[in-house]
Amino acid sequence: MFKRKLMALLVMGAFLSNFIIPSVDAEYLFNPEKFPYSEMQIQVMPEFDYPENWPKETPSLLIGEYGTFTNKSGQDFDGKIEIAVPVSDQGFQAYLVAEFPEENQPEVQRPFDVDKEKGIISWKPSKPIKNNESYRFVIEYYTSTVEVKDNRSFTYDYTNPAQIETLDVIFYAPMNAEEITLNPKAPNNSKSDYGEELFYYQYKNVQAGEKLTYSFSYKKEGFESTLDVINKQQPPNDENHTGVNGSATNQINNGDKGSSDRPLIGIDGASVIGIAIIFAGVFVYLGLKGRTQGPKAGYTKGSKPVKKQPHKKEIKSIDLDEKKELRKKLLTGKIDQETYDEEMKKLI
Repeated sequence: MFKRKLMALLVMGAFLSNFIIPSVDAEYLFNPEKFPYSEMQIQVMPEFDYPENWPKETPSLLIGEYGTFTNKSGQDFDGKIEIAVPVSDQGFQAYLVAEFPEENQPEVQRPFDVDKEKGIISWKPSKPIKNNESYRFVIEYYTSTVEVKDNRSFTYDYTNPAQIETLDVIFYAPMNAEEITLNPKAPNNSKSDYGEELFYYQYKNVQAGEKLTYSFSYKKEGFESTLDVINKQQPPNDENHTGVNGSATNQINNGDKGSSDRPLIGIDGASVIGIAIIFAGVFVYLGLKGRTQGPKAGYTKGSKPVKKQPHKKEIKSIDLDEKKELRKKLLTGKIDQETYDEEMKKLI
């Protein structure tokens, strides 16, 4: 009799565990379809910049994904976010993961892991994402998938993991590139005063699992990055390039929000946006990084590196970095032309 009762209890316990365990694990299980996006912006940047120790005469391809999703799982989420990345692509390097925990506050870098078997990059938010709460993040990675023949070319694929209300895809042509072709043809494009060309697409209500494929080709001599080319130039000194308040994203979003057919970047604002993007380095739209060395793959500290006291041999390079930083501040409206001129005199 005792054995029968024990067996019945064991069977009942196993039966109930099928209901109890999943509800506990759901708090930590990231199901992409239960985290739909209100916005996703993808930036595709061939030869924009090179990470440390990149192979010589090998073009880089930098991809940035800037997303905002909402927790629609029905409960608070306290697990790891998982985003698919092309870990099997040649030269793949995860470069950055960051979140934006507070409105109008700087991003905070997060520790991250790359799982080559699953093909994902994952990280845990700094705090649980409450049910129906939005979460903003950015990931950036490099590949060496640009093929070099008579032309330089690559293919970029993106399959969205969840429903996306607004999806923007932006391609940056390398500086000094010629004979640029992009398939499918971009409905919008512009050129900045620096000669940098941007091509952009905007999609509405993209369903989970939809795949987008783009082919990009161009001709270019040498392997100098876009940032190196721009940093050799002086910013235009006119009203279009001073007093630009906020990031380029703000310049876009502060426009006519009521029109769903409005281009992602207006023709009138394209040069300002392009220069802000380029001169901010890999800050691109959200101001994430400058020309100082960024985190290596897997670098987990969210704080900015502390500058060492310069030795005499370091003074020249540090002055150059400070000049670049001043130009960035001028272009993004953090300082005016008068302040810029005064600060530059101190560095001469």
